[in-house]
Amino acid sequence: MRPAIGVLALQGDFAAHARILAELDAVPCEVRVPADLEGLDGLVLPGGESTTMTLGIEREGLAEPLRALAAAGTPILGTCAGMIMLDRDHLGLLDVRARRNAFGRQVRSFELDLDVAGIDGGPVHAIFIRAPWVAEHGEAVEVLAEVDGHPVAVREGGLVSLAFHPELTGETRFHAQLLDRARSRA
Repeated sequence: MRPAIGVLALQGDFAAHARILAELDAVPCEVRVPADLEGLDGLVLPGGESTTMTLGIEREGLAEPLRALAAAGTPILGTCAGMIMLDRDHLGLLDVRARRNAFGRQVRSFELDLDVAGIDGGPVHAIFIRAPWVAEHGEAVEVLAEVDGHPVAVREGGLVSLAFHPELTGETRFHAQLLDRARSRA
C-alpha cells in the first residue's frame, strides 16, 4: 500500500516533506483547502511562520476539517511551526502549550545531535530555526526528547510533534514512522 500523506501547503517548506514522503514510497498530497484532506492516510504540518499558517487555515476554512481528520485517528506529524499549530491555543489537537521562538530569534538558530525516544539507529541531527518548545503538557503527552530541560519532541496518541526540522537534514525516520502508523490503520 502506498499511503496518501497530506502536507499542509499554505506556507513553509512543504516541498521538502513531500520529497521525503515520495522517497519512502508514499503519495504526497499538497493540502490547501478542505477537499484536499479527503482520502488521506496521514498528514504533515510543516515548519514555517505560525501566524501566517493560522491566517491561511482560517481563510481556507481548514480548522474544523483538520480537527475532524485528527479525531478520526489519522496520524499527524508536526514540525516546528507545526508544533505550534497542533497546540491548545491553535488547533487544540495536542495537549501542549508551545512557546514560539523559545530558543530566540533567527540568529540563535542551532543544530545538535539529539537522542529521541522511539527512534532507533542513533541520534537525530536536529536543526532548530526560531524553534518552539513545549512550555506545558498534559499527562497523556509523552516527552520523547528535551533540550536544556525543555521538551522538543512529544507524542500523544497518533500525533507526533517536533520543534526541529528533520526535512532539512534528510532525516527520514519520523516520516517512516508516520507511514507505519498510516499503514497499520489500513
